[in-house]
Amino acid sequence: MDLLQAILLGLLQGITEFLPVSSSGHLALARAFLGSEIMPGITFEIVVHFGSFCSIVVYYRRTLITMIADILKSFSPSGIQDKRFITDYNTRLAYIILLSMIPAMIVGFTLKDPIEGLFLNPVFVSSMLLVTGSLLFITKFIGRPEKDVSALRGLLMGFAQSLAILPGISRSGSTISVGLLSGISRANVANFSFLMVLPVLAGAMLLEILEIMETGIETAAVLSLTAGFLTSFISGYFALKYLIILLKKEKFHYFAYYCWGLGIFGIIFFF
Repeated sequence: MDLLQAILLGLLQGITEFLPVSSSGHLALARAFLGSEIMPGITFEIVVHFGSFCSIVVYYRRTLITMIADILKSFSPSGIQDKRFITDYNTRLAYIILLSMIPAMIVGFTLKDPIEGLFLNPVFVSSMLLVTGSLLFITKFIGRPEKDVSALRGLLMGFAQSLAILPGISRSGSTISVGLLSGISRANVANFSFLMVLPVLAGAMLLEILEIMETGIETAAVLSLTAGFLTSFISGYFALKYLIILLKKEKFHYFAYYCWGLGIFGIIFFF
C-alpha cells in the first residue's frame, strides 16, 4: 500500500465512521468501483480503527475521566456501603453501555461470516444506504425530545448498533435516530452513541488482532500505517465534532439526501 492510498483510506475511515453515512458501505462501494487495489490488509484496518477509537477518547476525555473516577468511587468500600454503585449516574450509565453491547456481540459472533459476503454485493450495499437515509430523514419530524438515557432506551440503541454490521447501515446514523425516536435529548443521544461504541470498537480490534495471530502479520510500511492512523484520527475528531454541532442545530437529517443520492447512484451503476 502506497502513502497516498493510506492517507485516502484513513481519511475515508475517519470521516465516515462518525458521520451517519456508513463507513462500511463507502469502503464496499469503493472496492466495487476500484477493484482489489483499494482493499487494505488486516493490519491497516486495525490501525485506522484505532485512529477512530482515539478520536472518541480524546473528544470525550473529560467525560471518560469523570466516569472512571465515579465508577471507582462507587465500588470502593465506602461507595458500596453508601450504595453508590446503584445511585451514581455515571456508574448506571456504564451499566447501560454494557447492556447496549449485548445485541452487537450476539450478531457479531453468530452472523459475522454470512454477512461478510454482502460486502461484495454493491447493489445490496446501495439499498442499505437508502434505508440509512430514510432513518435519518425521519429525525426531521421528531422535534426536541428531552429524556435521559435509560436501560430500555440504551438497549434499543444497542439493537440499532447491531444492525450496523450490514454494509450500508450507518452505526451512528441508526443509533442516534433510534435514540431520538425513543425520546432521548439530542445532547444525551450523541454522547451515549459514541461512548457506547468504544467497547465495541475495542472488541472488533481484538478480534482482528486474534485473526492476525492466526494468519500471520502482513508486511506493511511503517510510514503508510502512521499516515493511515493520523488521517483517521484527525479527520475522525473533526467529523465527530461537526456531527454533534449539526445534531444540536437539528440538521441531522441533511445527511439523508447524501445517502439517498449515493444509494440510487450505486443501484443504477451496479444493477
